[in-house]
Amino acid sequence: MKKVYQRREKCIGCAYCVSIAPGFWAMNERDGKCDLLGSHLLKKEHVLEIFEDEVEQNRKAAEICPTNCIRIE
Repeated sequence: MKKVYQRREKCIGCAYCVSIAPGFWAMNERDGKCDLLGSHLLKKEHVLEIFEDEVEQNRKAAEICPTNCIRIE
């Protein structure tokens, strides 16, 4: 399994990740930043385990993110 990591404090709320992978990302109305749905906080990053067939759309979200706050490992 792979993991998606988000450094949420770097998010500017552009919502590109939401448009690319809406099943994994959502705009938070409270602060205008994007949330990695179902993730847990580990140190300063939000982390979510994903299956191999979910990697590609999250990789696209990471590539399009203007602040590079998303990574896949």
